[in-house]
Amino acid sequence: MKQHLKPIMFVGTCSDAGKSVINAAFCRIFKQDGYHPAPFKAQNMSLNSYSTPEGGEMGRAQVVQAEACGIVPHTDMNPVLLKPTNDKNSQVVLNGHPIGNMSAKDYFGIQNNKESLFKEALLAFKRLEARYNPIVLEGAGSISELNLRDRDITNMRMAIQVGAATYLIADIDRGGVFGSVYGTIALLRPEEKAVMKGILINKFRGDVSLFEEGKLMLEELTGIPVVGVIPWFRDIKIEEEDSVALDMKHNTYRDGKINVAIILLKRMSNFTDFDVLDMDPRFNAYYTNNIEEVEKADIILLPGSKNTLSDLQSLRANGIADAIIRSHKAGKKIIGICGGYQMMGMRLEDPDGLEGNIPAVPGLGLLPQCTVIEQEKITKQSCFVFLPAKSVHTETKPICRGYEIHMGRTTLVGKAPESPVARLEDGRMDGYYLNNYCWGSYMHGILDNPVVLDSLAEGFGQQTSAVPFDYEAFKEKQYNKLADLVRANVDMENIYKELTTI
Repeated sequence: MKQHLKPIMFVGTCSDAGKSVINAAFCRIFKQDGYHPAPFKAQNMSLNSYSTPEGGEMGRAQVVQAEACGIVPHTDMNPVLLKPTNDKNSQVVLNGHPIGNMSAKDYFGIQNNKESLFKEALLAFKRLEARYNPIVLEGAGSISELNLRDRDITNMRMAIQVGAATYLIADIDRGGVFGSVYGTIALLRPEEKAVMKGILINKFRGDVSLFEEGKLMLEELTGIPVVGVIPWFRDIKIEEEDSVALDMKHNTYRDGKINVAIILLKRMSNFTDFDVLDMDPRFNAYYTNNIEEVEKADIILLPGSKNTLSDLQSLRANGIADAIIRSHKAGKKIIGICGGYQMMGMRLEDPDGLEGNIPAVPGLGLLPQCTVIEQEKITKQSCFVFLPAKSVHTETKPICRGYEIHMGRTTLVGKAPESPVARLEDGRMDGYYLNNYCWGSYMHGILDNPVVLDSLAEGFGQQTSAVPFDYEAFKEKQYNKLADLVRANVDMENIYKELTTI
């Protein structure tokens, strides 16, 4: 049996310093070294979420990290998830299940509430620690937000409570790395600094050896060793945590590819549904809310949204809704997933104001259905058959996988016939298939299935690849490449020493 290791935690000088990706790298490193690691983040704020096999909801960053560990995701890895519904309010998901909406003022201002959530987070951590070794924790944002320190349940308070060897990650690419690292360390309380075991400089461009003098300066300034300088990379594809990553995905139309315009929504959720398009060489995917870019595309994808009615109103106001309808009439493919699927119908209703103060809006009118937002939230993983009605021999069709996260009930209008996109393993039917150029589904992750990708490519002269694109195998290769890169640029002997010191 492998030696028991202390928990290890990665915190940041700022948001988007690379904590999630570095965490995933160490998850894979520990797995490669014969340990049985698991990720943990007490509180995550994200619209990218996932349904576990038990039907709980958690942030996708910890799903990626669980994949790197080679284990099944569980809500204990992310016990508190905040899903913003607008600029001031978020849905609070505790241990996989929604417990209501809260304003930021209420969430951060009610001390009893925060204490209760911290206790729940600790219980989740202890359940994980009983089964895995080591636990690889991730902090949130910056650890030097002094106004939030006493209400913290994610960063240094958690590190101290669980005795985690803690490493500070700084993004050198954005500049000011000396000030951000020194300032962050200087603002720590003595008990917080005591658990800080090292500094990691991330996203270094150029010759890493040129930073040797900088490492010595930082160590002298802070009294903490710089245990690694990790190079900037573009050739390793790891799923990003949140919409900050979309800043790097504003491609544009490219000749010789199947061009896919993904509509950029204000409250877009689960944009990771489309990551596979970046890996499959047949496609050129780009995120846009530009009318010209939308109309040039071969395929238009409508993503999910945490505030579907409001986002649809915005699409009407900025002209994108009309551009989608014109594209449909011109024979372009229009595909909707989850909230995007709801938008494609005749009407959306929110009679109880669950999303906001808009009671109803007309849909795009592409599919014969109406959606009503309801209190019950469906979070469920499913196996399914894609387009079961297209062949009587459905038993020979490949089994696909996906997951649902939605609060809407969608029904057909008038005498529209049933025409499902998927037949689920529990007998339910999902989505509506008008034809190969217009369909929608509630199923997140549907494009990760090769048969669906081939259907998406159909009609463009590239409908099938010689070897079906294996996204799971591709991701495994990426985790190994990431681990190799980090291992080569980090003092792993120092880290293992800290994790085994009593």
